[in-house]
Parts: sequence; structure tokens; C-alpha cells
Amino acid sequence: MIRRFFHIALLGSTLLLAGSATAKDRNVLDIKTEITDSNIIYPESFENDTRKMMEGWYMKNYTATDDRYRTQRDVEVSDAVLRERLANLPTVIDMPYNSIVRNYIERYTSRGREQVAALLGLSNYYMPIFEQALEEAGLPNELKYLPVIESALNPNAVSKHGAAGLWQFMLNPAKGLDMEVNSLVDERRDPYVSSKKAAVFLKDLYSTYKDWSLAIAAYNCGPGTVNKALRRAGGDPSSHDFWSIYYFLPSETRGYVPMFIAANYVMNYYPEHNISPVLPTKPLVTDTLMISDRVHFDQISHVLDIPVEELRVLNPQFRADIIPGSSSKSYTLILPSVQCQAYLMSESDILAYQSEKYSRRVSAEPGEQPGAALAARIEQESEAEDMSPIESPTEYTQPQRQTRPAASKGATVTVQHKVSPGETLAKLAETYGVTVDEIKGWNNLRRSSIRTGQMLRITTTSALAAAGGGKIVAENNTPRKETDWTSPASSRKETAKGGKNEQSSKTKKQKEAAPKSHSVKSGENLSVIARKYGVTVDELKRANGLKSDALRPGDQLKVPSKGKSGKSTTTSSGKKSSKKGSSKSKKKRR
Repeated sequence: MIRRFFHIALLGSTLLLAGSATAKDRNVLDIKTEITDSNIIYPESFENDTRKMMEGWYMKNYTATDDRYRTQRDVEVSDAVLRERLANLPTVIDMPYNSIVRNYIERYTSRGREQVAALLGLSNYYMPIFEQALEEAGLPNELKYLPVIESALNPNAVSKHGAAGLWQFMLNPAKGLDMEVNSLVDERRDPYVSSKKAAVFLKDLYSTYKDWSLAIAAYNCGPGTVNKALRRAGGDPSSHDFWSIYYFLPSETRGYVPMFIAANYVMNYYPEHNISPVLPTKPLVTDTLMISDRVHFDQISHVLDIPVEELRVLNPQFRADIIPGSSSKSYTLILPSVQCQAYLMSESDILAYQSEKYSRRVSAEPGEQPGAALAARIEQESEAEDMSPIESPTEYTQPQRQTRPAASKGATVTVQHKVSPGETLAKLAETYGVTVDEIKGWNNLRRSSIRTGQMLRITTTSALAAAGGGKIVAENNTPRKETDWTSPASSRKETAKGGKNEQSSKTKKQKEAAPKSHSVKSGENLSVIARKYGVTVDELKRANGLKSDALRPGDQLKVPSKGKSGKSTTTSSGKKSSKKGSSKSKKKRR
């Protein structure tokens, strides 16, 4: 009995040891083909980024869909055929087959047929970029399918963790690879730059693990997570691969290598599953330019007649449609090849188009209105008005007298000067030989701040006008004396008070009859302005063709002048109003 028990125990021990040896051998040799997982999680990119990509501008404007994936069903394929096809792929990286890989293949070929057709169409543009970067780094060509599972070939894809671009770089690793990421530029979205940096990163990972399955897993979850899984798996780290540490990895990373294998399969064997790529409707051949000026996509779009959406598709790295080029740094602009020469020939027109609107604001005064729209409106008003000097109200306060810069003697001219970037009133005064207060008086300026693109009228000598680059709009062949160069505002005030300026009675009558110009200030309305000039609201409205009482700060109003009798000398209908009627209007206002 004891001997029989001994034999049974010995047999059980032998079987247990054999079973342990078999399990150990299977864990080392067969786990990559026999492993199973009932809790498969599909990467975020497949569900979200693929849908965004299919709704994008490129798919709608450059491609036409082949309906084979809709009209013909997927073909049933056995495990043996799938295993053989994967083994026949010309790859350096192992492509083992198991039930998990099959699940991802079916996700592509059965439930994601429309997405695969779109991915195949986009690959015509992106794959040559990936292949070039991998070739330069000496890496396996099959790595070009990593962006398929990372971003679904959507350069603007952003994960819930903040990874961005085709290769889904996180912010810190991107900056560690010397990629520019700020409010205007994100090189993680640049197909060319990000592909080169991804090749560098993958090469470093492979040099660390000496195994492509581990390097690919580390690309997804980070080297720290892979190292932790290797420690938990135990044994010699160099003896492990992705499959041997599968159950020690996060659930999302477990599906990363299987889906990479599935992407390699479907991008090569799609015809066997009745899927065909979307068809390009027009060629997309591109070239690059180096831009060293700040330019907006709208400027390029308007001059070259290129849709802004197309510029965004080709240049996704510019986050705000602005290329922030400068003398110290140039940026790459990708355009259709036929448009590159057009850009070079039209560069000055592109930079000049609405330059005031798109120029960067480099200085500001408290309470100052943003200059772009205002400068454009001032320029339009200046061109529409006659070239006579602008008159300001009689109540204009005389500015403090300044010392005049040295100026050449001779005939005087009135010029119209367009403010360039960096110019100030002090600089203009020195250039034209006048004072700051005189420029402010000629142009009704209350502050000393000016904006790029603003039009200013300046009276100076012919020689200084030529030196300053202003456009001559009026000439006076009579040389002016030094004492004549007083502030025009001051002269007008003295004239209004019966000062010392001598004029003929004819000139006085003409000046009194001429309508004044008033620039509406913040808080002013028609009643305030009417009381200021001793006229009625109706007279103001008739003189300016106003149908309502609404005014905006900066509006220019013509003010009817009063003769000595108190009668209005001009109205919009050309008739004279009586003094009696004017008095009644004043009494009613009071």
C-alpha cells in the first residue's frame, strides 16, 4: 500500500514538473501566438480622429470615394491565411499572429471599412514624408504606419492627455527634441518636422531595448511604464518582449502593438477585403518656401486666390493662421507647386494687402482705440476729403509753444505723410522741421500717440518734404517767415478773438462763411455740439445729411457758420434761415 502510494506521488510530481516545464516553455516560446484577452480597448484615435479626418477639407475637395467597401462585403479569412500573410510581409519587425491581432484586423476590415478607404487616400500624401524621415534615420520602413494608429493621419489630432500631431507628441518630449511649441507655432503638427523628430525618438528607444516591440510600446506609454512592467515580469529584462510583459502593461498600451500589426496588414492586403482607397480628383504636388516676414494666411489667400482651408491643410503647424517670420528666424511655408513661383513674384503685394489690419501692435497709449481698423478708416476719410487743411473748432485750446527745429528757408508746401512702423511725432517733427504741437494742431490730435498707417498733414519746406517722403498735396510759393510758423491752432484762436492777424475783409467773410469741421468726441451728442457752435440740432442734421441722432466717436461733422446777423449762412437745402426762427430754436432748447 505504501509502495503504491509512493508510485502515485512520484507520478504526480513528474506530471506536475512536466506541466510546469510545459507552461514555462509556452510562456517563453508560444505566448505571442497563443495569448488571449477578453478586454480589448481600441485606441482613442481610431474612434475620434478618423471621423474628424473624414470630415476634413482635404477629403471633401481633393478626393472621390470608391464605393466598393459599401457594395461588397468583407471576405472571411482563416487564421492560417492571416498568419501566412503576416509572415510574408517584407518587414524587419516581427508580425506575430494571435487572437488579439485578429480582433484588430477585423476592426479595420469589417467595422472600419470606410475609415480604411479614407486612410489609404490620405496615405498618398503623408506616406512619402514618413518614408523619407525613416530612411534618413536608417529605421524600418514599416514604422510609417505608426501615425495611422496614433492620429488616423490627422495632423490636428489632440488626445485627452494633450498629445498632438500626426505622431502624437506630448509637450515635454517635444520640447526635449527641440520642437517649437507656442501660441502661434506647434511643430508637433508639422508633417515634416514631427516625422524627423519621431524617427530620432524611435531610434533612441530601440537602442535602449534592442527589441522593436518594446520600443513601439515605450513610444506609446513612455519608457518608465515599460521599465516598470519589465521589473514586475521578473527575470532577465533582455529576455522579454512586448508579449511576455503584456499583462503588466496599461490596458490601452496592450492594444498598441497588436493594432500596429493590424495596420501593417490592412494597408497591404486591403484589396483582398474588397476595400479600395479614395481616389484623388486632382494632383496635390507641393513645394516649400522660406518665409522671413510676418504674414497672415488671409493675405496669401487673397492675392494668390488659394482657399485658406487649403493653406491650413498644408501648414497645420501655424495655429493662428499667422506665419511669424522675422529677420532672425524663417519658417517653412508649403504651397502647391504651381503657386510657389506666384508667391515669389507677388510677395510685396501679399505683404501690403491690408497691412494695417494684420500688422503687430508694438505700442499703445491708455484709452487709445486699437489702431488697425481706425487707421484704415482714417486713410479712407483722408482720401475722400479735399486737400485743404482741416479746421478745428474755435474753442481749440492753444498748445504750449515749442522751440522749432532748424529748418531750411524757402517756399512752403503741405504734404500728406503715411506713418510707418516705429515712427513717432517727435521723429516726424525733426524730419520736417516743425514742432510736435504743430503736427497735433494740423491734425486735431489730442494725444502724442500715432498709429502705423495713419495719414498726417504737415506744412514744411519743399526740401524737407522731399527728405521726409511725404506726398505734396498743396503748394505755397511765398516763403514763410520764422514768426509765421506758429501753431495753427493758436492762429485760429487769435482770429476767433479778434487777435493781431491782419486779413482783408473779403478773406474774413469767406472764412466766416466756410463750414467748420468738428470731430465727435466720446460722450458728445448733437445737442452738445449744437450748443457749442450756436446752431440747432436740425441745422447740424441737414448740413450732414443725418437721418438719426446717432453719433460715433471720431465722426467728422460739418458745422454751418454764422454771419454777423446771427443767420445761418448755409443749409443743406441752400436756403437762409431767419434770425427770428433761430432765436425761437435757442429759446426752445433752453
